[in-house]
Formats: sequence, C-alpha cells, structure tokens
Amino acid sequence: MIKLVKIPEDKYSDYRYDVIFNAYKWDAQVGDANTVSEYVAVIDEETAHELEAWAEALSLETVQLEESLSKHPEWFKQLGIPKPVRKALGKVGNYRREDHIRLMRFDFHPTEDGWKVSEVNSDVPGGFAEASVLPVIAAKFFRDLEPGSNFAHTLLEAFKQKVKPQGTIALVHATSYSDDRQVMQFIGDYFSRHQYRIIYAAPDHLVWDQGYPICVLGRKETKVDAVLRFFPSEWLSNLPKSYNWEGYYSALVPSCNHPIAILTQTKCFPLFWDKLDLELPYWKKFLPRTIHPKTVQQESGEWIYKPALGRVGEYISIKSVISKDEFKRIQKGVKKEPRNWVAQQMFNSKPVTASDGAAFHLCIGVFSVDGKRAGFYGRISPYPRIDAFAKDIPILIHKGGK
Repeated sequence: MIKLVKIPEDKYSDYRYDVIFNAYKWDAQVGDANTVSEYVAVIDEETAHELEAWAEALSLETVQLEESLSKHPEWFKQLGIPKPVRKALGKVGNYRREDHIRLMRFDFHPTEDGWKVSEVNSDVPGGFAEASVLPVIAAKFFRDLEPGSNFAHTLLEAFKQKVKPQGTIALVHATSYSDDRQVMQFIGDYFSRHQYRIIYAAPDHLVWDQGYPICVLGRKETKVDAVLRFFPSEWLSNLPKSYNWEGYYSALVPSCNHPIAILTQTKCFPLFWDKLDLELPYWKKFLPRTIHPKTVQQESGEWIYKPALGRVGEYISIKSVISKDEFKRIQKGVKKEPRNWVAQQMFNSKPVTASDGAAFHLCIGVFSVDGKRAGFYGRISPYPRIDAFAKDIPILIHKGGK
C-alpha cells in the first residue's frame, strides 16, 4: 500500500520552516521551484519490511560485485571509469571490506510491473537529514503514522564499531556549496552530540602519509581517525595536480565510503555481471535490463540512455519529459562516447494518487549501512524522471496493518 496524504494547508508554512531550520534543508529551492513537498508518502508495515529486506539483499550482492570487479582492471575502461581513477584503482592492494563503513542507497520505484530499482547510489548517496529528521517532523501532524529507521543513528552505530569515542572524523565535501554543507553539517552536529570530534574539510585538506590522513587547515594539523566522504570519487582526480588524491584509495583508516564504490556507482556494471561467478538474484529481479548503447537497435521495446556516472537524474533520456534539443544532445553524447553510457529498458512508473486527487511519480530510496537497513528517503515528481526539480517527501509508516 502506498498513498500520498497532504499536510494540513494551515500548517504547511510552519512545517516548511521547520524543515529548513531543523532538518537542514537550507537549500529548499531549485531556481524558482520549491523542493519541500506538501505531502507525506504513507506505506504499510509489510511494504516497509519488504523494501528494507530487498535493500539488505541488494547491499550484499553489491559488495560482492565490486570486490569481483576489482579483480578485473582490464574492464575498468569499459565500465566508464575515467583514466586517472582507473590507475588509482589498479594500485589498491590493501582494501578489506570489514575495515571500512559501507553506505548505499537503493532507489525503488512503484511501476506497472511491481517495484523496480533505477540505480544504487553506491559512492556518495545524499538524503541524510531527509531519512532522519524529516519524517519525525512530519509525523507530528498525523496521529496514526510513524517514522521508519533513523538513518543518522544507524550510521553512528556503524562508526562506533570502528572509531573510539572522542575520535576525530573528517567530513570531506565541496565546502563552497550549501547543498553539500547542509548534509555534512547535519551529520556533524549529530555525531558531535555523541562524543566525536568533527572536522569539516575540503578534499585537499587531507594530507596522506602511508595511508593515514592528517587534516591541514591553515597552520593547524590534526590527526584524522576516520573519513566520511561526500565528494564523488571521480571528482578527486580534478583536484590540483600537486595534491595526492590517490591517498583516498589506499586509506588505512575507516572510510565511508572507500572509493572502490565507484565500481558499482557506474551504471555500466550490469554489462559484466554475467562474466562473474555470482548469482545476483535480487539485482536481476529489480534492475531493468541494461545493455551497451550500440546494441539498442537490435532490441524491441522502449529504451532510455543513462550516463555511466550521472547523478540526480541528469541526462536520462525519457522522451516524454525532456525537450527535443536535450534528447538530441544526449544522442550526440552517446554516439561520441558510447562507453560512458548505458541503455536501459524503460519501466512504466506508476503514479501515486494523493488525497486531493493530484498524481505524482514516487521514488523511495532505501539506505543500507554495512548491509543493514538504515532508513527511507522519498522524492516525488509530476513526471517520471526523478531529477533535481523533484520534491523531498517524508516516508511514514502506517502501523498495525494496511
């Protein structure tokens, strides 16, 4: 069961301000578009448990995939991974999954054929406060609805397994962008309240010495015990040439996430899973068929193009929601560099009808931390592509049946 219920109109303004100031949604607009939904998405307990169980199973398969792919550097180019990153991945020799903290978000969509997964945000998923504080704020308006798992609490518990109290955690992000800082500020405040020392750092503030990082801010140097990175791993190679960004790939302190995650962040990884000795029943059940763009003409049905390392729904060629000019640009990009794209069989997103009769397309992101369920992150859009203009919507659970 899924339904959208509108927040009382006379309460929405207060709710939105609460979200901005207490759920760290400082950047509450894209252009002139408000990105704080007027609705909450309600699911029943059975649906919640199913989504969480599927995310846990997908998480296990995903780490198996990336560890298997890491043994085949000859495939890295075909995975759409940039050359500098391929070289850094080839030098990784000390990676052990148990030494690090593994964070993912699987994006589920209700479709005409049941639930489908559009992608895994494997490298640097966002939505931390939206999966922690936002549902708590929204639940105050509804007597019979409750939040699900608290993401921040689950992530904190994972860090506690690796980092002692009073340890220093570097929150690495693009410090000049408010939409990145709001994510890090939320988790930094939460961790600070639980006996951790937090440093807000740009990627090149960390100086690596044989796998161990020191944060250099001005004349101050601080030993770092763990790293939480909110900066895409493929962007690291764009830092100044004098900076040793490859240190992130050989980290000997707990990292969330280790850059090996790029092997499943790229949407090209399904092109190789039949070459691996892995079963992957959940990935093959939930992900639409994914093929190399050059083979689309040999297939029937409707196909869309996706960039290998695209984010926030950008450059996804759903014809019904993009202009002819954008579609032509995407086609041109696919033709020029086909290895940086995939073709995916399009699923028919099933709109969810709200209590006032409006209909929206819904995406429910399900977090996992070290393979365990860790909360829901919702977004809605009036059209099937969930992109930067989609609105954040809290996911609430109706307890005690449907």
